[in-house]
Amino acid sequence: MLNRTNLWASLLLGVGFVAGTFILANGLVRARTAERVVSVKGVAEREVSAELAIWPLRLSVSDNDLTRAHAKLAADVARIRTFLAENGLGGATVELQDFSVNDAYANQYGPQGGIASRYVIRQTVLVRSEEPEKVSAANQRLGELVSAGVVFSSGNEYGGGGPTFVFDGLNALKPKMIAEATAEARKAAEQFARDSRSEIAGIRRANQGLFVVLPRDEAMGIREESQIRKTVRVVATVEYLLRD
Repeated sequence: MLNRTNLWASLLLGVGFVAGTFILANGLVRARTAERVVSVKGVAEREVSAELAIWPLRLSVSDNDLTRAHAKLAADVARIRTFLAENGLGGATVELQDFSVNDAYANQYGPQGGIASRYVIRQTVLVRSEEPEKVSAANQRLGELVSAGVVFSSGNEYGGGGPTFVFDGLNALKPKMIAEATAEARKAAEQFARDSRSEIAGIRRANQGLFVVLPRDEAMGIREESQIRKTVRVVATVEYLLRD
């Protein structure tokens, strides 16, 4: 009797083990099937134009007499204002920044005699305009100021020199561009599904990516901030679940 009882218990245990193994295996198959995914990218681009120009003009004057040097600086600033007005930029905002005076005699390590000018005054005339095209055109005629005796110095405060053109309308573009990039990603996923004789089952994961502003004409040495025409780009990465 005891042996028969043990036999039935063993049989039931074996059946349970087989059933459990089948259920586990079936679950793993379903899990693997559910994990079939395809990762695709969708790109959206827009060509845009800068809405703001920031144009730093760095002046430098020198003289052995500080009063004369300062008077020449004031005259150069006046010439720049006239130049801007003559080029249709009379309404631009003009700010004077970074005023500095260097006295060569105050430098204990520098030469005390034989210098060309004792005093050097520097100042930046910062022009801000919502008419980038006019700023770009005026920048091409900057030699007229040089011919009039205005001396410009180089500096790193605003990058590589020349006007900086700023596009500030990114927020208005974001919704449509994200939708367009996502739609392009889905097209790629649908094409992959057709080629693999599958169907899209849904989105597993999505990454919008970053919006980047690039020069319209991408080439070596061309900086985005120096170009009025720009390209805004966003790349969306989406993982889709696939099913047979």
